[in-house]
Amino acid sequence: QVQLVESGGGLVQPGGSLRLTCAASGSIGSINRMGWYRQAPGKQRDLVAAITSGGTTDYADSVKGRFTISRDNAKNTVYLQMNSLRPEDTAVYSCNANVRRPGALSWNYYWGQGTQVTVSS
Repeated sequence: QVQLVESGGGLVQPGGSLRLTCAASGSIGSINRMGWYRQAPGKQRDLVAAITSGGTTDYADSVKGRFTISRDNAKNTVYLQMNSLRPEDTAVYSCNANVRRPGALSWNYYWGQGTQVTVSS
């Protein structure tokens, strides 16, 4: 089995910063794409940012220039540095990873449990 554990969420004032961390563990052969998604109350879950094992990144337009995704392949960990936070960034942020287990041919997506980010004065 594969587990993703997020940390780093919390309450922050508008204009502040937070850094989210997601660590993958368990039966992992290799990880391709890792990403962060968010879901606000009453809304669908949307992609925030993603990064491949080679370092290619993708961002939602709403966070470009404010958020930075990075990863440590040796630690199977992905980070999301969030700066200039706005109230509309308030949501549950979840980590996602595309994983191939040792000896397997197929890739599967796994999700973390999510961490709450609240931006409010």
